[in-house]
Amino acid sequence: MSVDIDSGPKVMGDDGEFHAVDEAVDLSHTPLEAWVSLALFWALAGVVFTQFVTRYVLNDSASWTEEIARYLLIGTVFVGASIGVAKNNHIQVDLLYRYLPAPVGRWLSRIVDVLRIGFFFAMTWLTVLMMQKMGNYQMTIIDLPMNIVYGVCLFGFAAMALRSVWVAKVHWQRGYSVLERPETTMLDR
Repeated sequence: MSVDIDSGPKVMGDDGEFHAVDEAVDLSHTPLEAWVSLALFWALAGVVFTQFVTRYVLNDSASWTEEIARYLLIGTVFVGASIGVAKNNHIQVDLLYRYLPAPVGRWLSRIVDVLRIGFFFAMTWLTVLMMQKMGNYQMTIIDLPMNIVYGVCLFGFAAMALRSVWVAKVHWQRGYSVLERPETTMLDR
């Protein structure tokens, strides 16, 4: 089997020089929770770097870094999970939909959408209840309220709940879900 090397994009100019042009980067469609998750991630990177420097360079470990790094990791995960909900690329089993009749698969995917919405709204509500019960509980080493951490988790759950409503709306409008047609994405219309 021979491959035609001239069939692809031309990057070598007639002058023998390499000519490649990057596409313009468009961040306008980046959701708020992605920016929050990115900020938490970089704060986590800064704290872990501080922990490394104080432990291995100064040989005097800062005790607060481990606790704060743990809480920043929790925040990164909970807020970042809403990105997965928005893209609808969490773990799912779509093999069953291949063998079901189309109307049954459609209704089953609608049930999945409703259950996902219900789950995330329930988790949001339970997080609020837990924050109320925690009251004035403080972090172990840092004298800050533990509800700061749970507030970030609340933001993540609320974002996941709202994004799951949006995903269900997209599924309803286009007449199928990613479960029914796994080759599609949320950006396909």
